Amino acid sequence: MATSPKAVAAKTEETIQQTAAAVETAANEIAAPVRELAEKGVAQAKQTYSRFKSAAEETTDALEDAYATLSKGYKELGRKSVEATRSNVNAHFDFLSALLGAKSVSQAVELHTSYARKQFDVYGAQVKELSALAQKTATDGAKPFQEIASKGVKFAQAS
Repeated sequence: MATSPKAVAAKTEETIQQTAAAVETAANEIAAPVRELAEKGVAQAKQTYSRFKSAAEETTDALEDAYATLSKGYKELGRKSVEATRSNVNAHFDFLSALLGAKSVSQAVELHTSYARKQFDVYGAQVKELSALAQKTATDGAKPFQEIASKGVKFAQAS
C-alpha cells in the first residue's frame, strides 16, 4: 500500500494538531489547579499581612499610650518629690532658726525632740504618698503592655 507524500503530510499534520490540542487541554487542566493554588496562597498572604499590620499598629498605639502614661506619672512623681524636699528643707531651716533662739539646753533638746517627732510623721506620710504614686504610675503604665500581651496571645491562637 503506497501512500502519497501528500497523504503522509496530511496525516502527520492531523496528528500534530491532535497532539497540540491534547497538550493544550492537558496544560489548561494542570494550569487551573496551579493557578487556583497560587491565588489561594496570595489571598492568604494578603490576609496574614493585614493581620500583622493591624497588630503592629495596635502595638504602636499601645506603646505610645504607655509612654504618655508613664511620662505623666513620672512627671507627677518628680513634682511631688520636689515639693516634699522643699517642705522638708523649709522645716529644717525653721527648726534651725528656733534652735538658734533657744535660751537653754533643755529648750534646745525639747525643740529637737519636737522637730524629730514631727518630721518622722511627715517623712512617713511623704514616703507613703510617693510610694502610692509610684505604684499607680507603674500599674497604669503596665496596662498597655498587658493589653499587647493579651492581643498577642489571641493573635497566636488565631494563626
